[in-house]
Amino acid sequence: MSEIRRESILKCYTDINQLNDTDRLLLEEAKKAVDTSYAPYSNFHVGCALQLNNGVIVKGSNQENIAYPSGLCAERVAIFSAGANYPNEAVKIMAITVKSDKFKVIEPIMSCGACLQSMSEYEMRFKKPMRIILQGETGDIYIAEGLKNFMPFMFWTDELKG
Repeated sequence: MSEIRRESILKCYTDINQLNDTDRLLLEEAKKAVDTSYAPYSNFHVGCALQLNNGVIVKGSNQENIAYPSGLCAERVAIFSAGANYPNEAVKIMAITVKSDKFKVIEPIMSCGACLQSMSEYEMRFKKPMRIILQGETGDIYIAEGLKNFMPFMFWTDELKG
């Protein structure tokens, strides 16, 4: 028997003022997007802001529907909007934040598997990893350079080519 290990590397910041101007702006835009969330069932609000290579910022928030799973997560709202409106622009940076009506979210929350897979499609399509910034309502901020840091064993389209 042998072991296979792949590391995930996240940078951890304790204060938003430790971020560079672009990352701080994007995280602040994600926090604004949280307020547009429609989450009457889960009471869990997610906001996402992404910056494209051309500098445009696109925002999204989770939109729930009583007929689960008809709703859509904030990350996919933002990334699909970017793809529909700016089809030739890669996502450079994505910031994601959350808040709950029921408790204080003090740690970053990871995107769901469907969102991670959708995000990975954009990395594969443009052959460029995106910078991902995560924060709860308060607390530490995690930053990763690319999806492989969240899904080190993920399936890439290059593997289809044999």
